[in-house]
Amino acid sequence: MNSHKLGEHTSAVEVTHVSRHGVWLLAGDRELFMPYDDFPWFKEAPIGKILSVEEPTPGHFYWPDLDVDLGVESIEHPERFPLKAK
Repeated sequence: MNSHKLGEHTSAVEVTHVSRHGVWLLAGDRELFMPYDDFPWFKEAPIGKILSVEEPTPGHFYWPDLDVDLGVESIEHPERFPLKAK
């Protein structure tokens, strides 16, 4: 019997640390740092909204309370994705 509801996500992604410099994300065995200079959506967000992260597909992270979605590549190489929220 499947114990998951339709549309429910399971993943091993979690925010492990929020500092005055940025947010640390643990996804499987990878630790990713998102500095506020490159990811300004998190800087003024309430901690509960930052902690609420999902991984709907491998390597794709979504913060439903902030309507922010990011891929591993954009986190590791933000210079390749110059568009930022204003």
